[in-house]
Amino acid sequence: MRSSVGDVAYKAVVASLGAATLYLGGLFSVNLYRGFSWFNAQSKLEKEKTEE
Repeated sequence: MRSSVGDVAYKAVVASLGAATLYLGGLFSVNLYRGFSWFNAQSKLEKEKTEE
C-alpha cells in the first residue's frame, strides 16, 4: 500500500488540527475556571467592604 505525498500531507494537517483543537479546548477550560475563581474572589471582597 503506497501513500502519495498529498495523502501524507493531508494526514499531517488533520493531525495538527486535532492537536490544536485539544490544546485550545484545554486552554479554554483553564481560563474559564480562572475567570470564575477571580469573579468569586472579587465578589467576596465586595461583600467584605460593604460589611465594614
